[in-house]
Amino acid sequence: MIRSSELSDTHVDTFLNAIYELYGYDYREYSKPSIKRRIVNRMNQEGYTKLSDMLSYLVNHPNFMDTLVLDFSINVTEMFRDPFVFSYIQDEVFPFLETYPFIRIWVAGCSSGEEVYSLAIALHEWGIYDRVQIYATDINEKILEQAILASYPIENKKKYETNYISFGGKSSFSDYVHIDGLTFSVKEFLKKRIMFSTHNLVTDGTFNEMHLILCRNVMIYFNQTLKQRVFNLFSDSMVEQGYLCIGTKETIEFFNEKQKFESMNERARLYRKV
Repeated sequence: MIRSSELSDTHVDTFLNAIYELYGYDYREYSKPSIKRRIVNRMNQEGYTKLSDMLSYLVNHPNFMDTLVLDFSINVTEMFRDPFVFSYIQDEVFPFLETYPFIRIWVAGCSSGEEVYSLAIALHEWGIYDRVQIYATDINEKILEQAILASYPIENKKKYETNYISFGGKSSFSDYVHIDGLTFSVKEFLKKRIMFSTHNLVTDGTFNEMHLILCRNVMIYFNQTLKQRVFNLFSDSMVEQGYLCIGTKETIEFFNEKQKFESMNERARLYRKV
């Protein structure tokens, strides 16, 4: 079994450059320790002791890239995760949103959809969901299929319901889901204002005129250069006075773009474009 410490940065750079040249996925500016751990984990699962051997296999078996995309994607999420964040968004952002006849929201790095549907529930309870278009994007096509299906393990329901109550939900969580044996799924009316699509924050362009952008706990896996690029992307994709919400473990401190955002609530990592 190989360890991360045994894998040189040079070999990792060669591997990531090859991925970009072969398949167009750009992981070259992801946090090196994070991406290295995921490469080593895959090597150990496949039985490789040399990264060059796994690269040779990747060259000759393009479908293996699908496996690596799943390895490199971080999909840790839940409905109403960090309930206080959704409370702050509701109290601070929703009054701003309701002043517009049509509202555009981008959830970047939406994973399997739990955060998107949480936002849909909150917007529905505020009474403005019918005026909203949510663009939910992720680099991982497989995880987007799960998001569109919106079916989750039944053992998660209690946790999600607790989060919903902590957020300050005005109804019953059960009003928004169907239970089907070992799973529960989100009701169809919550899906009608959501458009799921693939989008790569590293290489793809802007979504114009967004009033609210959420990208939570995605950029902790990026290096400083890539974080700066993504902040530029969000700034260019947002209306004046629009809102940005990032993960509670992330910060805009030390970035050139920080002068374009003022902090509205540091605990919730909620910022406004100025």
